[in-house]
Amino acid sequence: MSSHFIVECLDCGNRAPFFPGSPACPNCGSLWREARYDYANLSYSLPVQLAGRPFDIWRYRELLPVRNPNPDLSLGEGGTPLIHAASLGLMLGLSNLYIKDERQGPTASFKDRQAAITISSIKEAGITEMVCASTGNVAISYSAYAARAGIKLWAFLTSLVPAAKMREVAIYGTQVVKITGSYDQAKLVAEEFARQRGLFLDIGSRSIPSVEAMKTIAFEIAEQLTGLLGPEQKLSNNAPDFPWRTPDWYFQSVSGGLGPLGVIKGFSELKSMKLLGKVPKMGIIQVEGCAPMIHAWKQNRETAVPVQSPHTLIATLATGDPGRTYTLLRQKIKDETSALFESVTDEEAFRAMHLLAKMEGLSVEPAAAVSFAGLIKLVRAGKIKSDEVVVINCTGHTMPIERNILGEGWEHTIDMKAKGMEENREEGLLAALSNVGIDKFPRIAIVDDEPDVRRLIRRILQSQGNYELFEASDGKSAISLIKKERPNLIILDLMMPDVDGFSVMDALQKEKETQDIPIIVITAKELTTAEKERLKGHIQSLMQKGDFLSDDLLDEVRTLIK
Repeated sequence: MSSHFIVECLDCGNRAPFFPGSPACPNCGSLWREARYDYANLSYSLPVQLAGRPFDIWRYRELLPVRNPNPDLSLGEGGTPLIHAASLGLMLGLSNLYIKDERQGPTASFKDRQAAITISSIKEAGITEMVCASTGNVAISYSAYAARAGIKLWAFLTSLVPAAKMREVAIYGTQVVKITGSYDQAKLVAEEFARQRGLFLDIGSRSIPSVEAMKTIAFEIAEQLTGLLGPEQKLSNNAPDFPWRTPDWYFQSVSGGLGPLGVIKGFSELKSMKLLGKVPKMGIIQVEGCAPMIHAWKQNRETAVPVQSPHTLIATLATGDPGRTYTLLRQKIKDETSALFESVTDEEAFRAMHLLAKMEGLSVEPAAAVSFAGLIKLVRAGKIKSDEVVVINCTGHTMPIERNILGEGWEHTIDMKAKGMEENREEGLLAALSNVGIDKFPRIAIVDDEPDVRRLIRRILQSQGNYELFEASDGKSAISLIKKERPNLIILDLMMPDVDGFSVMDALQKEKETQDIPIIVITAKELTTAEKERLKGHIQSLMQKGDFLSDDLLDEVRTLIK
């Protein structure tokens, strides 16, 4: 029994010690309980105790339901980086967009936090065998930690889980039970199996250790943002000082809802300890083919109507019945902050995977890409302000890429056994390489005096086409470049020093070879009526910097280059 916290029943209010093997309230039998700590004392002692501790999940041990953390069970969980998404932020017009990179956990998923705390808790209680139901990542994480702790694990997986994930679960020695049915059906079978055998059952959002584990994401974000941006800014001269910083928005893709439930609790606890002044607004994103929470929120319902037959290729998010988790999450949001609930299609998620990999160098699984697709959709709808600080949870790494995600034409082939290659190896190799080159593809000139903008446009174009790209950083060199290279399309900034975009267009109009090259103008300037008139008849499209998305630019490019 841990002495530094107590658990309170959410139904009858009974407060009692915590025993991992007895999750129900001893007074009313409810499984819905929450951990409570001595926040008044921790507000003074915790900041001092954090100094000098490693940046991992056990840094916050006074706020976790484990009495004596065992370092031999650790796999290095927690302490994941907070990455500034400069290119994606520039594209979206968000200068303060950050990615919490949970791919860098021991098994490449944010579920490692849940497994680390739960396994430590039940190991401390002397439990040696447990059961879980999973859509993939939970079973992988639990398998790794159970193996390390010497705990036998039974994992009930829906048959929709990719075979690669099932094999990873099995390699740890877990007993894999594949259920030909939905995830909700797998949960029911796992529950009955655990009941019949008297085994410990992981109960997700009703589990004290699971919720407590997820709140450490909030703790880390607050500390990391403080280091990057400084303490929270005062809203007025009379406002109190808060030593840590919270984002304006926290985004996450959601299946059962455990993640944001824990994250809200974490930010709320920091607010109780007067380390923060607010709880961030929540961006809750689900996949369109299984979005019971989104439908319930938009209909202002207290309970979610289960989705009996999920229609999505993203199996890890196919929780059709979130049960009371949604009701509790809804209430916490209404009590503590506000939220946007949105759904995205599988296709939008797959496009976000491409975009994130090619613009930020992050390879993510489809479930993680759902949150990025949701952010893009809400930015497009004008729901997120450009000056707001946004943190998005990159919940997991990609599995081996499937053909339906990449599509066709993603590879180049050099046949070293082709006719003529052996006779003249050097010439044959040069010929083969020339076929891989991009000189045969449409040529685009990018003209802008800001290196970050040129890099952004280059990445957008490279993400979806084999274009031959040329760059110029000022108007004078742009005129020379365009006359020499004769591109098929020009992407032009208007506001450049010395020779501006208008002058570039005037110079190109005087030359027969360049006067018909189509131009897309991208500018940060609000144009006057006279300036707009000056552009008429000379450009194909006008876009505002920080207000266009990759799809917008690509659509224009594809229209102009046949």
